[in-house]
Amino acid sequence: MEPFLKKFFPEVYTKMNEDTNISNYCKFDSQLLTTFTSSLYIAGLVASLFASSVTRVFGRKPSIHLGGAAFLASSALGGAALNVYKLIFGRILLGIGVGFANQTLDAYKSRTP
Repeated sequence: MEPFLKKFFPEVYTKMNEDTNISNYCKFDSQLLTTFTSSLYIAGLVASLFASSVTRVFGRKPSIHLGGAAFLASSALGGAALNVYKLIFGRILLGIGVGFANQTLDAYKSRTP
């Protein structure tokens, strides 16, 4: 975790090393780090809401393709990220992939006897 913080969140890494008496519940006050960690969950939630309409209109196969493409794009972007904004965008794409994959599984379960 330290190399990740050092590269993408240097101010958080500095705070972590300077303050040894930090509560486990609220270690760092970084809105960017909070955005990074919550972006996946928010994107997955929003994508799940839209995925049901897309699956209903276009079917499961295009939804699976869209979810898979979002997973691949997020992996490529996350692996090549040089700054935190690209990481956040990659996590948003990952959330979209999770949302669409979840919707296609729900659609499959509802059709099986």
